[in-house]
Amino acid sequence: MSIHIVRLGTARGPGEGLRLGTVRRPPRGVPKAEFGKRDFYDTWLPNLAPSAELMAQGQAAQDEKSWAAFRRKFQAEMKATEASHLLDLLAALSHQTSFSLGCYCENEAHCHRSVLRELLAQRGAAIA
Repeated sequence: MSIHIVRLGTARGPGEGLRLGTVRRPPRGVPKAEFGKRDFYDTWLPNLAPSAELMAQGQAAQDEKSWAAFRRKFQAEMKATEASHLLDLLAALSHQTSFSLGCYCENEAHCHRSVLRELLAQRGAAIA
């Protein structure tokens, strides 16, 4: 039982479980009924995505300094009560069941899901 951190839209791995989309917007051009069938996500959790303004900043980050600034700001957003409680819940659930969360970004190292991985690990989550 653990959390799998994934790229949405990629083939599901064995034991991955329910897929949670931590993105601001649903996939373009995909009917809602097909999100899960096309390996995007089964449930949408936009509260764990960066704000629209911060998402633009993260996508524009071209060097380590600008990426570090994005990371700090996203970590601050995740300290908000609702997001923090949701992270606590996911960390606790990771010891009871397997599920995955993800984003569309190709490179996890420059994606907010890398920050989510760290925040969940800090909460004692079981991460695959």
